[in-house]
Amino acid sequence: MPPTSSPTARRSVHRSGRRALAAAALIGVAALLAGCTPLAPPATSPADGSTAPGSSQLVDLAGEVEAAAAEGDDPTSFAADALNVLGELDVAPRDEWQEFDREGSFGEGWQDPDGNGCDARNDALAASMTEVNRNRDGCRVDTGVFVDPYSGDEIDFQRGPDTSPLVQIDHVVALANAWRTGAKDLSFEERVELSNDPMNLQATAGWVNDDKKSQDAANWLPPEESYRCTYVARQIVVKATYRLWVTQAEHDAMRDVLEDCA
Repeated sequence: MPPTSSPTARRSVHRSGRRALAAAALIGVAALLAGCTPLAPPATSPADGSTAPGSSQLVDLAGEVEAAAAEGDDPTSFAADALNVLGELDVAPRDEWQEFDREGSFGEGWQDPDGNGCDARNDALAASMTEVNRNRDGCRVDTGVFVDPYSGDEIDFQRGPDTSPLVQIDHVVALANAWRTGAKDLSFEERVELSNDPMNLQATAGWVNDDKKSQDAANWLPPEESYRCTYVARQIVVKATYRLWVTQAEHDAMRDVLEDCA
């Protein structure tokens, strides 16, 4: 159990079951990550120049999640490192809920974090689907076959006002959760990056996204149990990268999931 520490001291940012579902989702993440900015924070904090605790472990974990996608490894390949990085996260209560302006806090619309000319939403959709057909702009996903790693649902996606909501983009660490565990103290640019980071974006069935809302791992996990280790590992990478903290209940839930697959 990691010691409980105040999150205010270190808030600055540093840069199967059904095994096939987990592998497919990881492949999507790896495709999204190609050409993106590094997931791991640099060795020093721009705020105080101190060494980032666990930064080398975070590099290892992020790399292992990507390697698992490329090599088809199961989550046991990175569960131990995910537990180690989890042990480096601050543990503290969530900040009291305060209304926040979604666009004013995390940016308006989707950005293009990898600079490929396509926004993060369409990149996430394309990376998660097969038989993808894009609009003539080369970016907008018009149709594709989607297998949801969170639920196992297979959806024939077709862009349109009535059909597009059937496949939505989940923030793996929900933005409201991020806001209450340190993101409100990040700069606006850092929050925009968090909101568009491919590691924090996962296509899922609309009903699953609606069910999750902004809940953390203590209160919600993917219905597809074989994907839970990957889901929690991705949350840990995101929280460590952006120096967010976890609640005690969230920490314990993450630990329990990872210990089952380690």
